[in-house]
This record gives sequence, structure tokens and C-alpha cells, in this order.
Amino acid sequence: MAFRALLYRRPAEPHSILVKVGSAIYSVRLRRHRRARRYTLRIHPSDREAILTMPPRGTLAEARDFAHRHGAWIAARLGGMPKAVPFSAGMTVPLRNVAHRIVHRAGERGTVWTETRDSGERILCVAGDAAHVDRRVRDFLKREARRDLLKASHAYAEALGVKVKRVSIRDQSSRWGSCTTAGVLSFSWRLILAPPAVLDYLAAHEVSHLVEMNHSPRFWRVVARVCPHVERSKKWLDTHGNDLHRYGVKQ
Repeated sequence: MAFRALLYRRPAEPHSILVKVGSAIYSVRLRRHRRARRYTLRIHPSDREAILTMPPRGTLAEARDFAHRHGAWIAARLGGMPKAVPFSAGMTVPLRNVAHRIVHRAGERGTVWTETRDSGERILCVAGDAAHVDRRVRDFLKREARRDLLKASHAYAEALGVKVKRVSIRDQSSRWGSCTTAGVLSFSWRLILAPPAVLDYLAAHEVSHLVEMNHSPRFWRVVARVCPHVERSKKWLDTHGNDLHRYGVKQ
């Protein structure tokens, strides 16, 4: 173990602390970060919990004081989060921004597929045991996201004359996508819940970083050259993006 890690290690430190606001009690997860210069609080959108980041030399007493002083903020942010939508029978998820109701088909073969009823209702059919519905829906959405993002990323790479080395799909809470200088792109699978134009824009955005590894005016000119719906997609994400994190959250 590196000397710095040994220096700042706190073996008896709890993983979380409790903050009481009125009659409600909230759990706040503690996280040390070697580059942190101050105490900060954020709300994890899919885990639906408060996270307090501490500087390396910060103390538990200071962390408790900071959390309690911001108790009203924690309560307001957590209390104002949209209702969670678990992946279970009867719930509705927006596959490519089109509402699909999850229907459990216990006696049928297969995994997950879509159907359209005579009424026009879109449904997401899930075979197998009820205990596997959540995992199967999640895996299906990740596969669909990978397929759409691979197609869009390689199309934009060809248009810009660059090469994508790999595309990975994750559940990122702080960003929708990322790009490395080696050509590795990473995206949130939750983009499959957004309108296709939004997913397409994110692919264009990250591939454009292979031309300009920054957010300079030159970078945005590259994005605009290959993607005609940049501003519309950015506005949609600003307005509705956080809502995508409520899907697949167990109540």
C-alpha cells in the first residue's frame, strides 16, 4: 500500500453518518478523496442517497458538523427527487422515449422482447421467474443501448476520420459519456431511455473529442458539423436528464 494511503487511512471510520432533520433521519455516505480541498455534498441520482466527500486530513467530527449544517439541503434534495420506478411487472419504462409497460410472461420461452397490442399499447415482455425480471430488463436495456451507441459512434467516427477503439456501457451518475485519448468511449446505458436524437448527440459529442480533446469553440464546431440537433438535445438533457436516473431503482 502506498505511503499516502497509509497516512490517510481511517480503519475505524464509519461508511455513513445519520442526519436528523425534523422527524426524518437521512443516511449520508462518507467518501474520502485525496484531491478534495474541502467538504462537499452531492446527491447520487440512481442510488438516491447523499454523499459527503471529505478531504484527506478531514475529521469525522468536521464531517458530522458539515452534514448537520446542510441538513435542510439534504432533506429538500432527497424529498424532491422523482418517484422511483423499479423494473417490475406493471411498471412503465420509456424505451427510446416511448412508454413500454413491463409484462411478466412466466410460461413463455425467451428473455425480453417488445410487442405492440391491438390497442397500440407498447409492452416489454419478460419471460422466466418473477425474481429475474429486474435483472433481465436491465440487461436488455444495456444491450439495446450498446447496439445503438456502437452504431452511432462508428458512423460519426467514419464521418470525422477517426477511430473508436472500444465502446463500454456503464451506469454513470455524474456524466452521460466520456472519451479517452486512446479512443475508448464510455456511455450511460440510461441513454436508451431518452429520445434517439439525444443518444445520437451524445455519440457525436464523445467521438468529436477524438478530434478536439476539450470543450473549446473548435470542439463545438466539430460537433455541429456532424450533428444537426446539438442544442435541442442539450436542452432535453438539461430538462429531463435527471429523471432517467429514477428507472430501475428498487423501492
